[in-house]
Amino acid sequence: MAKVQQRTKYQEHQDPARTLLVLFHGLEGSSASHYARDLAAFAAGRGFDFVVPHFRGCSGEPNWTARAYHSGDFQEVAWILARLRSQHGGRMLAVGVSLGGNALLRWAEEMGTQASQVVQALAAVSAPVDLSASGQSIDAGLNQLFYTRRFLDTMKPKALAKLERFPGLFDRQALERARTLFEFDDAFTAPVHGFDGAWDYWKRASAKPLLHQIRLPTLLLNEFAAGRRGGRLRNPVATGAGRACGICAGPGGWTLLDGTSGGPLAGPTRRSEWMTSSSKL
Repeated sequence: MAKVQQRTKYQEHQDPARTLLVLFHGLEGSSASHYARDLAAFAAGRGFDFVVPHFRGCSGEPNWTARAYHSGDFQEVAWILARLRSQHGGRMLAVGVSLGGNALLRWAEEMGTQASQVVQALAAVSAPVDLSASGQSIDAGLNQLFYTRRFLDTMKPKALAKLERFPGLFDRQALERARTLFEFDDAFTAPVHGFDGAWDYWKRASAKPLLHQIRLPTLLLNEFAAGRRGGRLRNPVATGAGRACGICAGPGGWTLLDGTSGGPLAGPTRRSEWMTSSSKL
């Protein structure tokens, strides 16, 4: 595996002959996340340029606006991809992990046929396409102990720092009481971003109901029955615990890819083919 030596700021006017791979990170992730480093190594080994745009407040620098980021933030994704498209004349591919995957899918849904003018293919990995299902799962049992607490440990201080700059932006006491992602979203994410509470946010930001609107090659990869991340996708194939399943959008609509069938997800040697052969989809 190629070794990535250091992180640098994206340079404009990259070689148009090279593919540009764009990664949208997950909740509280960054370019330092393990999956970002692994994907950077993959890109470097294949001669791709690679960039990780940071969602607001995730770069290590404070975000000074009266908003943050959220799972359905397709407007932010649209601005980022349009900016990169204006600077790169060659092939561009986009990947989203977890929250970034759902936001990327929402962008593709809103863009429809125009999305292919910006990127040639996209993939979403472990995307919570049903935020209600994944949110309730991550807030329960051991998931709450291992994941929710870790997220809240960084998100609550950021939110409180924002309140210092924008008094009255949200209910401080409600945020301080939050012990689940639902309570955090209800106290902070929803009111700050124009949603009517957490349930409204989870419903309107979920990519699942509008997947049929995507009009470019798309791979959606989730662990089967992994409620912690994305909830169950409606498909008839049982792949077994720990197996991967996905659905792929192409000219003929969505096609189920079963991790046990010998299809594109059957083994580690084929998992990267979406990037290297996307022009054939």
